[in-house]
Amino acid sequence: MSYPTGRRHFLGLAAAAVGLTACGQAAGSPAPEPTPTPAPSPTPTQDENSRPGNADWAITDPGPREAVQGYADRVSVLPGESFGLHVSTTAPGFTVSAYRAGWYGGARARLVWRSERLPGTLQPAATTDPRTRTVRAPWQRTTTVDTTSWPEGSYLLRLDADTGHRYVPLTVRSRSTAGRTVVVNAVATWQAYNEWGGHSLYNGPTGGYATRALEVCFDRPYHYDDGAGLFLVYEAPLIALAERLGIPLAYTTGPDLARSPELLRGATALLSPGHDEYWSDEQRRHVTAARDAGTNLAFLGANCCYRRVRYEPSPLGEDRTVVCWKSDYRDDPGFRAGKPATCDFRDGPGADPESALLGVIYDGYPVDAPYVVGNPGHWLLEGTGAKEGDSFPHLVGVEYDRVVPGRPVPGPVELVSRSPVVCEGRRSYADSAYCTVPSGAAVFATGTMRWVEALDANGPGGGRADHGMDHRAGAFTRRVTENLLRAFAAGPAGPAHPVRSPL
Repeated sequence: MSYPTGRRHFLGLAAAAVGLTACGQAAGSPAPEPTPTPAPSPTPTQDENSRPGNADWAITDPGPREAVQGYADRVSVLPGESFGLHVSTTAPGFTVSAYRAGWYGGARARLVWRSERLPGTLQPAATTDPRTRTVRAPWQRTTTVDTTSWPEGSYLLRLDADTGHRYVPLTVRSRSTAGRTVVVNAVATWQAYNEWGGHSLYNGPTGGYATRALEVCFDRPYHYDDGAGLFLVYEAPLIALAERLGIPLAYTTGPDLARSPELLRGATALLSPGHDEYWSDEQRRHVTAARDAGTNLAFLGANCCYRRVRYEPSPLGEDRTVVCWKSDYRDDPGFRAGKPATCDFRDGPGADPESALLGVIYDGYPVDAPYVVGNPGHWLLEGTGAKEGDSFPHLVGVEYDRVVPGRPVPGPVELVSRSPVVCEGRRSYADSAYCTVPSGAAVFATGTMRWVEALDANGPGGGRADHGMDHRAGAFTRRVTENLLRAFAAGPAGPAHPVRSPL
C-alpha cells in the first residue's frame, strides 16, 4: 500500500487540524461525500491469466521422432515480429498451435494462435562441421508466423502431424523490463545439452567427451522426446507460480540479455530458473550492473553461471551459435584472435568465480539428499511452519552449490539452509544463501537444481516433479518462492530484509 507524502500532504493535515476541510468549509459544515477508493487495476499478468486456459496443450505421446520435428529461426521475437518455422515430417500435412505458458487457473497454458493445415515435407539429414562438430538441420523454411497480438511470454509451438507431435520453444520477449520481474529462458543451457544429430557440448556419437561438439547451434530441433528442451522441467513450474501470483512480469532470454546492456534498466528482479549454466561475459556483466543499480537477483537452481560462452552467427542469423571449447579453449580461433576464453568462469584466463554474482559456488554432481532447514526464523521461511532441522527428502540434487570461505561474494551472506551431502564419497554441504549489496538489491540462491521441479511436487496444476519429492517439499518450496517473489517484486529488498546473521 502507498501513502501520500511530502510537504503538500503535511499542509493538508495542518489545515484539517484547525477545522477547515479541503474546500475551505468551516468545521461543522456538511461534509462532502467521501470519494470511493478505486479498486487496484489488475496487472497485465493478472489480466492475461484471467483468460481461459487450454489444458490440451500437453503432449502425452510424441510418436516416432521422424514423424514431425522442427525449430524456429529466431530464439526470441518482440510482439508483432515474424519468424520462420522449419519443419520436417513424414506426414502429408500438419498444424501448428502456439501455446503461451502461464497459470490460467491451473491449465498452465493458453492457445493464442493456430495455423491452417500445412503441407508436410521430409527435409534433408543433419550436417556436421568436421572442425567443431557443430550439427545443423539445413532445412528450408516451411512457413512464416506473424506474432501480432501475441502477448509477451514463453511459448511452446505444438506441431501436430498424423503420426506424431513435437514442441518448438519460442520466447516473445519484452521490450522493456522497468518495474517488472524478469523471467529468463535459459536457452543456451538447453542447447548445450541438446544431442540432436549426435553431438552436444558433452557428448558425441561415442558417448564421450573427446567427440563432443565445441560449438552448438540453434538451427536444429531439440532431441528430447517432446522437443521442449529443458523448459518443462526447469522453467514452466516457476512461470506458473509467478503468473498465479499476478506480479508484473517481463520475459527474455540469455542471448537477449547479452545483446542489450539497457534491457534490465529499472527491473525489480531477475529470475534465473532451475538450470542456467551457460552465460556469456556480456550477460554476466549486464546482470551484475543491474544488481548494482538495485535489481534483485534470484537463482532458483544450481550450477548457474558456470560455463563461459560466446555467441556467434549461424547461416540463419546472429547469436545462433553457442561457442564453448571448455578445456580446449587454447585451440579456439576466437580465443586466438583475442576474445575471452570459453572455459569455466572460475578458471583462468580471466577467472571470475560465479560466487561473486551468486553468493554460492558450484560444488559437485551427482547428489540426492534431504534439504535441511537451518534458519527457521528467516523471513523467506515465513508461513512454512518449518522448524530447525526439518528435512525434505530428495530436494537437494542432482547438482548443488555451497558457500565456500575465501571465495568472493557480492555482500554479507547468511544461510537459510545447510544440507549435508556426500558427492562421490566426499562429504560437503548444499547451501541456500541470501545476501545484500550496497545498492539495496538482494540476492538469493537455492543451492539445489531441483527447486523449480519441486514446485510441482504433488502441487496444483498437474506438475511433472520426480525424484521422490513429496507434497511437503512442494508446499515448502512454493511458500518460500512466493515470499521471495512478492518481496523482490516490490523493489530493492535489502532495506526491508537486511542480512541479520552474516557468516
